Amino acid sequence: MQDGTFSLELIDYAIIVVYFAGVIAHGLYVSRGHESADDYFLAGRNLPWYLIGFSLFASNMSGSSFVGLMGASYSNGVVVFNYEWTAAIVLIFFALFMLPAFLRAGIYTIPQFLTSRYDKRSRVAYSLFTVLAIMFIDTAGALYAGGLVIANVIPGFTLWSAVAVLAVVAGVYTILGGLEAVVVTDTVQAILLVIGASAIFFFGLDAVGGWDEMMARLSAENTSLIMPMGDDFLPWPGILGVVLLGFYYWTLNQFVVQRTLGARDLDQGRKGALFAGLLKIPNLFIMILPGVFAIILFPGLDNPDMAFPTLAAELLPVGFRGLILTALIAAIMSSLDSALNAAATLVSIDFVKEARPNIDDDALVRFGRGFTAFAMVVGAIYAPSIASFENLFEYFQSVLAYVTPPIVAVYLIGLFWKRANGSGAFAAILVGLVVGVSAFVTKEVMGLWGAWGFPELHYTYMAIVMFILGSGVLVVGSLMTPAPDPDSIAEYTFTQEIFTKDLLRLDRPWYEDIRYQSFCLSGLMMLTIFYFW
Repeated sequence: MQDGTFSLELIDYAIIVVYFAGVIAHGLYVSRGHESADDYFLAGRNLPWYLIGFSLFASNMSGSSFVGLMGASYSNGVVVFNYEWTAAIVLIFFALFMLPAFLRAGIYTIPQFLTSRYDKRSRVAYSLFTVLAIMFIDTAGALYAGGLVIANVIPGFTLWSAVAVLAVVAGVYTILGGLEAVVVTDTVQAILLVIGASAIFFFGLDAVGGWDEMMARLSAENTSLIMPMGDDFLPWPGILGVVLLGFYYWTLNQFVVQRTLGARDLDQGRKGALFAGLLKIPNLFIMILPGVFAIILFPGLDNPDMAFPTLAAELLPVGFRGLILTALIAAIMSSLDSALNAAATLVSIDFVKEARPNIDDDALVRFGRGFTAFAMVVGAIYAPSIASFENLFEYFQSVLAYVTPPIVAVYLIGLFWKRANGSGAFAAILVGLVVGVSAFVTKEVMGLWGAWGFPELHYTYMAIVMFILGSGVLVVGSLMTPAPDPDSIAEYTFTQEIFTKDLLRLDRPWYEDIRYQSFCLSGLMMLTIFYFW
């Protein structure tokens, strides 16, 4: 059968129940030790590199990846891997240049950095956007992915009821335990994710007859990373747009970056970021190639996003089905818990703390927990409406392509160009959001773009256009208004002196030096790319 439906035995249900009970119990346990905002929102700023790396990976491997990557590779082949290897490049840059500035600023939230580097206007604008994006893109998307699969593989569940169950469980342990519960649970979820996805890879590879047989039965388009300039999914110049999207997702998205802000120190944060980059490389095998197997095994699926549940239904024996469903739930909830905790942190720190500077930590944490519940409800209500989009993966990417590149420009240019000021940054964010949202609605939602005579640009090209627009507005706006005080921004802009001080440590062996680690990660990434070039 090719409808994704399969029966679960008692052992499968037992695995799922034990998992749900475990994450809630852990949230209850962790909640007993929280006394301060640092503890709740940033895990006491004491996270080691391995928890940071696993949590970054698990948060990313949510609905847009576990379900969406397999669906996208079913439709388009291994070209989807461009979204994965570019993440490693971005994380290397983040570890070298951006994270040191964030940690020096001592921030809870990424928008807080804008106050230090620019002014409060930019911070408020970006923080408000981020909260909305977390609820309607990250939270809703993850809930939809989980609900879609659960509703198709477990009898008696509808999309709405599956979304509700996922929202309640993720919301409960996030409300109780804060970032510490999120990060530790994410580590367990990352391990489950790798085990479950690896099972599908090995069973799938055996079903198609092995590696050589798979390569022989696929077309060149299915096995190539480079597509023509007019390709519908990812034209090769659009890879630059993918990099820009990666900069937003991996370096400026609060729900991802928050665990690096809770790092024990700069070294632990950097190692965690590079470890997450390393974990992205095997996604070619455990996330993308299974979707390619489905091209051979189950041609003609009506919905590409059903590639994952169909593979699980057809290939996995009893016991493994419960494991893979648990891995899926783990992936979905890793994204959910991170998004919910990030939204609560943003609202609590960027709005409540700003409006009431003297609020005590207990009240701030209570407000954060309340907003977590609110964001959970909003995401759950909106999630089923994502079904109107053609493909879950493209829903995530196309929305971000229109609105986030100007924000990337504000951070990157502000890091390296000291003349950039608050007026230019605020103008770039505001113009970028107005133009980006308008373009997305007219082009992707209403279909009016072509009717008005505008060229039908791929969304990765639109990301490049929006980055250029944001950069131009930032530069012009800054040059037309007074320069910022050099002393006030000195710690938040790049200088060779600070970079060398952060980078060069003589009291460590070579294999712990971030330069060698970055070089090795880059080499592994290039070898993987060249195989499919």
